Amino acid sequence: MDNFDLLVIGGGPGGYVCAIRAAQLGLKTACVESRGALGGTCLNIGCIPSKSLLNLSENYLKAKKDFNQQGIEIEGIKLNIDKMMSNKNKSIQVLTKGVEFLFKKNKVTYIKGKGVLFSKNDVVVYDNNKRTSYKTKNIVIATGSEVVSLPGIDIDEKNIISSTGALSLKKVPNKLAVIGGGYIGLEMGSVWSRLGSEVTVIEYLDYITPGMDREISDEFKKILIKQGIKFKLGSKVNSVKNTNTGVSINYTDIKNSKNETLSFDKVLVSVGRKPYTEGLNLSKVGIKKDGKGRIEVNNKLQTSVRNIYAIGDVIKGPMLAHKAEEEGIAVAEILAGQAGHVNYDVIPGVVYTSPEVATVGKTEEQLKEENKVYKVGKFPFLANSRAKVNNETEGFVKILADSKTDKVLGVHIIGPHCGDMIAEMALAMEFGASAEDIARTCHAHPTHTEAIKEAALAVDKRPIHF
Repeated sequence: MDNFDLLVIGGGPGGYVCAIRAAQLGLKTACVESRGALGGTCLNIGCIPSKSLLNLSENYLKAKKDFNQQGIEIEGIKLNIDKMMSNKNKSIQVLTKGVEFLFKKNKVTYIKGKGVLFSKNDVVVYDNNKRTSYKTKNIVIATGSEVVSLPGIDIDEKNIISSTGALSLKKVPNKLAVIGGGYIGLEMGSVWSRLGSEVTVIEYLDYITPGMDREISDEFKKILIKQGIKFKLGSKVNSVKNTNTGVSINYTDIKNSKNETLSFDKVLVSVGRKPYTEGLNLSKVGIKKDGKGRIEVNNKLQTSVRNIYAIGDVIKGPMLAHKAEEEGIAVAEILAGQAGHVNYDVIPGVVYTSPEVATVGKTEEQLKEENKVYKVGKFPFLANSRAKVNNETEGFVKILADSKTDKVLGVHIIGPHCGDMIAEMALAMEFGASAEDIARTCHAHPTHTEAIKEAALAVDKRPIHF
């Protein structure tokens, strides 16, 4: 019973998907998870609960501000945070139990506890005072990542909170500071801004969403400012301290070296995440890490120990659930003798604010750095009939294509439902499509996706509706 072909340490999106795929391919598979529930950070305290709150807060704001102007008159709208949190928690429970069901269905052994490597074939699992040893031919490390803070700032999850704390606030803070202008901070800032907080984002760089196409990033900032979110860009945080009335932040404006102190009810520290590999015994079994604490792997996702693999947030690349899933499937297929592979050039990223921001492939900045000659096609949602009738006209689609071959190199969208729309472009790029291929593909009318077709036409300077 205790001998496996594969033992996966970590039951998040990468780990549980890897375990299920390996079992489908005939490997005797186990998955060890210490949280007490499957789904990892994403399902329990990350992507899923945050999307619940993003959706509910957006509905609340629409009902409060927009519906009356559109002929849907509502009296006495009231926010019930307890019910909202209860709805979020119910969704998490249903989904985590769903993963457990998938384990049973696919005959994956689910082991509760903390997995520790003792050799390349031995894993010991600690569950409270219980210690159990397991033998396995192969191991996959999928332990994910954890929140990082700034030096000298202690996250207490009361007034100085991480994204985990921001998902479970008992009441709407009057004033909320978000340290960090990345995806997670802006999503959580949006939630509480819609529910009534005065939100200020403090960012070290002089722009938000590092790594995103700059034109999209600038448009995104303009829209968020219009929504009432304030920005202190080019600002270095010196200290964050609890006070009798809340939290005070001291920061320096980098341009003029001016120091300023602001007071808030709550401060969300959202400056990134780091690989979680603590207590795994990596050095004992000879697994190498890089300077950023990430496990080093080759193109088959093998670590420095041949039968031990690593996927997801513990290795290099974007810390995204869907990237981890693709790697999990690739490893399972490699172990089964198939040609598992991940195309890192076509991994979409989405910010689930309103409007959404979605991106896949190269940015303009990256293409310039690579001295690539490219063409740009853009189309605004203002000229899209479905967006117009839905009162969702902010944003645009931007397609970057190779000047010589017309091959699509990158797509960047800010606008309604673009988190779903980006899938079309990821598929197109996976098949090596040209802008002309997309322009010649019939898109249903009236839909938001027509903006993609028009942007593809605009690459060749022939959009119809703009």
